[in-house]
Amino acid sequence: MKRGKKYLEAAKAVDRAKLYDDAEAISLVKKTSVAKFDETIEAHIRTGVDGRHADQQIRGAVVLPHGTGKTVRVLVFAKGAKADEATAAGADFVGGEELIPKIQNENWFEFDVVVATPDMMGVVGRLGRVLGPKGLMPNPKAGTVTNDVAKAIDDIKAGKIEYRLDKTNIIHVPVGKASFSEEQLKDNYDAIIGAIVKAKPSTLKGTYLKSVTLTSTMGPGIKVNPAKYNLV
Repeated sequence: MKRGKKYLEAAKAVDRAKLYDDAEAISLVKKTSVAKFDETIEAHIRTGVDGRHADQQIRGAVVLPHGTGKTVRVLVFAKGAKADEATAAGADFVGGEELIPKIQNENWFEFDVVVATPDMMGVVGRLGRVLGPKGLMPNPKAGTVTNDVAKAIDDIKAGKIEYRLDKTNIIHVPVGKASFSEEQLKDNYDAIIGAIVKAKPSTLKGTYLKSVTLTSTMGPGIKVNPAKYNLV
């Protein structure tokens, strides 16, 4: 893959053989974010679990202290009083069955997170094939299947993110924007790592977090030393 001049220049600042401590890595990831837009800073966490086993699944959500720096559009599946509650709480879209053909047939995906009340999961389940692969299916573990729709919307708008294993047992999560201060990024990063460390499956034998890499949208990857997280 051919890299641009800016990337190559930024990459010179990173020692690929080094495992940085988290504060140093955050400082470096900010310095190497040289695109003309406000890049997203992400963490890619390779775990030692085997997600094929139900007791080694990692999935949950955490509210980032400083948000994600992104405006999140929330779709809520609810009816009656719960639909009114969702609208009042600031949901971007609220509906029920009538949204199914719009999503299935018209390929409508003008939303980033889907919340549903438990009584609507029968309806939402029919969208499993389209929402599932996009990571948009509501889930009780992530707090997106709930009767307290107002709290769910507040948390999401405040910067709640979901973390889960991909097929290769890696967790990909946003930490914030390159325009955030180092302190803000560190607070968000600590909240993410803290939640993931807490979610360690009790059945796991061996190393839990094998590698942690911080990167900006267009910047080089910076390896963080995961040793201290594995002592918990």
